Amino acid sequence: MKYILVLLSAVSIISCQKEQPQKWQHTQTINLEGVNPIGLVATEDGFWFSDGDHNRLVHTNTKGEIITTLDSFERPMHLAISKDRLYVPEYGRDTISIIYGDMKEVLKLNDSLDAPAGISVYNKEIAIADFYSNRIFYAEDGEKFINFGSEGRHEGELYYPTDVQITKDKIYVADAYNHRVQVFDKQGTFLKMIGVEQNMNAATGLFVSETELFVTDFENDRVLVFDLDGNLKQELSEHIEKPTDMIIKDSKLYIVNYRNGHMNVFQLGENGNSK
Repeated sequence: MKYILVLLSAVSIISCQKEQPQKWQHTQTINLEGVNPIGLVATEDGFWFSDGDHNRLVHTNTKGEIITTLDSFERPMHLAISKDRLYVPEYGRDTISIIYGDMKEVLKLNDSLDAPAGISVYNKEIAIADFYSNRIFYAEDGEKFINFGSEGRHEGELYYPTDVQITKDKIYVADAYNHRVQVFDKQGTFLKMIGVEQNMNAATGLFVSETELFVTDFENDRVLVFDLDGNLKQELSEHIEKPTDMIIKDSKLYIVNYRNGHMNVFQLGENGNSK
């Protein structure tokens, strides 16, 4: 019996060790020289950044070295990419530009935008966070848009949304100055709020993976990591200064700092040092 108890105890310890949740750990800081990044998307060879202060888009390799720049935008914000098309909300021009190859066209809507701040593309679906109208535009087919939301503090109401992401069955919205994320179905029906208890100060950007929701808490210099039920898992603050956006590429988490032009890289490990 004594040996059985010892064996069971050892199995229990090993099981606990295996079940220890992994944490995101900072591994690298990449300097984006001369860039004040707001949004980013990943490509096969690197990243596209929106550099709103300089009214341009910047394409870099994975080391942060600039490959090319595209000028003549008006305050480009949170980007989206689908196949060979780059979608650019132009906050200062009230339009969504679509870039492919050497071509540029404007996305057609059956309504007018008022400072679009973020866009998401999922298969044929498109969602737009419209900052000053406090609305989300959504088109299942990419053409016939509905909209939902209005200015306010209650469930389903928005106060300057800045980013949006479509998933298989939901639409996530960075409800920036309500300091929270709101989740809707694809008819625009409110489902839940996330992040209210964390006292965020300007929830400016978000990214949704298969298992986690990442939110930039801009004024508090941190990124909050939730599970998809809205439970806080981790707070990332190491090397984070005025974060605006993030993405996962090749199992690495990339977070951009607007203020100092840095992109910080995190990887999962068993003994994360971040909060």
